[in-house]
Amino acid sequence: MRIVLLGAPGSGKGTQARLLVERYKWPQISTGDLLREAVDTGSLLGRQAKVAMDAGQLVSDEIVLAIIRERVMRSDARNGFILDGFPRNLQQAEALDQLLGSMGQPLNLALLVAVDVDALLQRLTGRRTCLSCGKMYNVFYSPPHIDGRCDECGGKLRHRADDNEETIGNRLRVYETHTLPVIEYYKEQQKLRTVQGVGEIAVIFKAVRKVVEDVKAHIKPGSRSDAIRRAIAKHQVASTAGAGKTRGKGKKAAAARPKPKKTAAKKKAAPRKTVAKKAAPKKAAPRKTVAKKAAPKKAAPRKTVAKKAAPKKAAPRKTVAKKAAPKKAAPRKAAAKRTTAKKKVVTRKVAVKKKVTTKKTAVKKVATRKAASKKKAPARKAAASKKKAASRRKR
Repeated sequence: MRIVLLGAPGSGKGTQARLLVERYKWPQISTGDLLREAVDTGSLLGRQAKVAMDAGQLVSDEIVLAIIRERVMRSDARNGFILDGFPRNLQQAEALDQLLGSMGQPLNLALLVAVDVDALLQRLTGRRTCLSCGKMYNVFYSPPHIDGRCDECGGKLRHRADDNEETIGNRLRVYETHTLPVIEYYKEQQKLRTVQGVGEIAVIFKAVRKVVEDVKAHIKPGSRSDAIRRAIAKHQVASTAGAGKTRGKGKKAAAARPKPKKTAAKKKAAPRKTVAKKAAPKKAAPRKTVAKKAAPKKAAPRKTVAKKAAPKKAAPRKTVAKKAAPKKAAPRKAAAKRTTAKKKVVTRKVAVKKKVTTKKTAVKKVATRKAASKKKAPARKAAASKKKAASRRKR
């Protein structure tokens, strides 16, 4: 089984990958681990990747695919493997299909671990890791008994700096724009299966196992890909054997041919004629049969590989060229709708705030006017009384 695991950050696909490795003994191939291993060993691909990493750039897809090719060719990946973290976009998915198709090892299953966005935010923002033993907690789902302390070793719990809503929101937007088209790509190939990643880990893994066993039961052992893989293997064995084996066979045949001549020389003239008549067809017969059989043996795998390898490379290109445009446009429209909706909500809130503030200011002005009028009232009364008194005196 050759599986690609898909899922948003924090969906738990890494945990499910480790459980699959324990259950089926298939190696987990993580591109991040492969790059670190290549850099540590100092291989040619590792040195090329290190140059890009030191420059702060992303490692090119060509280098990553070459490293994946080397890893898939190891003996522990003959019965299957689990790809985690690759492909991340549509271009990488197409290149991976071409690579595995040329090797005769196409993907059997694309497994998506689906989780709601709100659940992902709670998982990532509530994540805590012990600095001593590495045990993970979640303040929402599985909090420690003592806040900030590990239940196992008593070590301090660390909250990652990138586990905040802003950073997580950016990561989820990148996932939506790049990885969702990959999901649609495998869905069109009828290789996509979805498992809900909410709940206990054992329950989720039970659903994962059910999907894997179902797909595994429908894989035919004598499929076209297996035939291509066997043909390529035979061709490689024949080419690596070299001319040494053919020379050895020629020497053995040459050593075996002169034996009937020696026995014929000891006999009289009569048996010599019979030997001459019989020896000619004997020598000619094996040469003709060898020539007839040797040609189709060498040519057969080349023709079958050429005929079967071509459609596998051409098939994904045509389907991607027709359907790539709407896939990229869909998330942009959705993102535009969301941004416009958010802007409308913000403007409405601002308008409501302005109305409230204007009402408050109007009430304050009325109150101040009333207070001022109350203060001036006694002064006015006193002035009126003075005027009345003055008018009486004049009279």
